[in-house]
Amino acid sequence: MTSDVQELQSAPERTPRPATWPALRALVLRLHFYAGVLVAPFLLVAATTGLLYAASFQIEKIVYTHELNAPAGRDMLPLSRQIAAARAVHPQGTIGAVRPAAEPGTTTRVLLDAPDLPESTRLAVFVDPHTGQVRGALESYGSSGALPVRAWISTFHRHLHLGEPGRLYSELAASWLWVVALGGAVLWLSHRRRALRPDRRARGLRRTLSWHGSVGLWITVGLLFLSATGLTWSNYAGANVDKIQTALGWTTPSLSSGGGDHSGHTGHGGGTATTADADRIVRAAQGAGLSGPLEIVWPAEPGAAFTVKEMDREWPQRNDQVAVDEATGEVVGELRFADFPLAAKLIRWGIDGHMGVLFGVVNQILLMALAVGLISLIVWGYRMWWLRRPTRGFAAPPARGGGRAVPLTVLAPVGAVAIAVGVFIPLLGISLLAFLAVDMVLGRVRAGR
Repeated sequence: MTSDVQELQSAPERTPRPATWPALRALVLRLHFYAGVLVAPFLLVAATTGLLYAASFQIEKIVYTHELNAPAGRDMLPLSRQIAAARAVHPQGTIGAVRPAAEPGTTTRVLLDAPDLPESTRLAVFVDPHTGQVRGALESYGSSGALPVRAWISTFHRHLHLGEPGRLYSELAASWLWVVALGGAVLWLSHRRRALRPDRRARGLRRTLSWHGSVGLWITVGLLFLSATGLTWSNYAGANVDKIQTALGWTTPSLSSGGGDHSGHTGHGGGTATTADADRIVRAAQGAGLSGPLEIVWPAEPGAAFTVKEMDREWPQRNDQVAVDEATGEVVGELRFADFPLAAKLIRWGIDGHMGVLFGVVNQILLMALAVGLISLIVWGYRMWWLRRPTRGFAAPPARGGGRAVPLTVLAPVGAVAIAVGVFIPLLGISLLAFLAVDMVLGRVRAGR
């Protein structure tokens, strides 16, 4: 017994191995802090402009109610006469497409490729389908047909009217949104309270933290959705997404009539067909099963086929397309949304959900709620930092050992994933390196003190 005790006393003292999760949690907390303080301004701008965009659909209907609506009548004029009425008032340019009145009380929209208009913009002439009266003309942007107010808000949300350099702000916000959302959810779920509801009995910092954590947890899925769909429109990450889609065959199929692809004629609009052809084109498309709202795209070259598209973006969507021969009025090509690859459908649904059209007004309300939630999280985050602010200078939360406390078997794969994600999402990778550099500088300054 004595020898055993002596042997234990003489044995070298073992240093306890550091726990992996506390060290990882400290790193996540540090990253969440830096992203919250330094990236939050970009997220705040994106959320505010996104909130405005979600409301822009209703704003558009109010501002342009005269152009978009007409007194409901019993009989509708032939589409050819409606187009002729629009051309009589606006003879400039060529016909690019026509969107017949989708329901009683709405106007027909004749889209003209007029000179001196910005890229992806057409002149939309609004015609009363019952009387042929032209009720106005406005610039129409993109495939969604955004009118000036909504187009201005959309551009403001996309790049703050700063052009291509301005798109860096929205890509940076989308690049970090999923990181901040996931990191916050992990931190809150690892908290001992794990509350799904804010603690209303708490006061001060604890009350703010309770609201920040619980609300953030509830909207995490929505924030991940906005981040993923937003990155598909970005410059650098979006280009990588396109490469993956092409490599995996996830691209959206195109309509072909055997004589070439006609789906890409939108935006060119040769206007070579006569207005009398439009009625026959519509009847042929309806005979193929298409129903309104429709868009008839004029062919870019003489003898090429018309393209007729279903424009219903609300669930359940109708996105079928047909190509109609101008001379015979026969359907010479079909593209059914039901035949799209699943990935292409998911991309379509994701884009429409991000834009707020997939579920109509409900979709827009959900987007507004997400935007308000994100704005609240940012405000609460800054309030927590202010309540815990150091008396001097800028200080991040303690690293509690930082990366040195994390076992190499864990740190190595985490680092490899971070590098891969940083390469795929370049603005995330570059800003992450900047955060690490700032952290090292602050650490050396603190150590010097």
